Amino acid sequence: MGIPCMNHVLPFSGFVERARVQPPDAAVVLGSGMSGVVERCRPIVRLPFAEVPGLCATSVVGHTGCLTLGDWESKRVLLFEGRLHYYEGHLWRSVTQPIQIAHFLGARVLLLTNAAGGIQDALAPGSLMAIRDHLEWTRPYSWRQAGPGSLGASRPSPYSPRLLQVLSEAAEQLGFALPHGIYAAVTGPCYETPAEIRALKSCGADAVGMSTAREIQAGHDFGMECAAVSLITNRAAGLSAVAINHEEVLTTAAAQAKRLSDLLDGFLRQL
Repeated sequence: MGIPCMNHVLPFSGFVERARVQPPDAAVVLGSGMSGVVERCRPIVRLPFAEVPGLCATSVVGHTGCLTLGDWESKRVLLFEGRLHYYEGHLWRSVTQPIQIAHFLGARVLLLTNAAGGIQDALAPGSLMAIRDHLEWTRPYSWRQAGPGSLGASRPSPYSPRLLQVLSEAAEQLGFALPHGIYAAVTGPCYETPAEIRALKSCGADAVGMSTAREIQAGHDFGMECAAVSLITNRAAGLSAVAINHEEVLTTAAAQAKRLSDLLDGFLRQL
């Protein structure tokens, strides 16, 4: 279980004052079911999302909905325990508001995590994948947008090669290889059909989820150095005999919380 969100509460103005004393070295966003990761962070001040201007309480099980400023592996970290999703009915500017807050509070590095469905054959439930680029299927006529697998103009990846290397080295020190892959972002809230998964695979997607792409792009646009890690919680639709459900996502995420925490420890130590 994560630390209760109401500990060390200050008004947001007080939160900002504490952050300005020592700005965060990095902002970290936790995906579905990853609240156990929070225990590695020593909190200084915490606020529920609902008390942060521009944010609101989360409605998805597995997202605590708390903003924490704390210390982790000798680094000052801004930790978002959960996120807001477009499929909850939020506008895209609300989805990316945490990134604007992180930039406002001085974070130079942005690390996102998410729960994702594995498309690439080697990505079984419990695998970790560092994202090297993404497909953003959250807009009308998405194949016209810039990026891999599209007919649109090319664009540079918003994911930092340096941070990808840091993640790989941290994984190597822990004794496992961390594959790099392409994440496909869709709107949700429903899981994809097998036909949609086949289409995503033909476009080069290795994993699929309902977050991250717009947030990473916002961070990149703010000039932040960006990275992201997917925790594969299930095989994507049509790739296993088991029906996908949110309980499976949360169970797998909780079971892998220590390994993900260890990876983040190593990442932050080497920043």
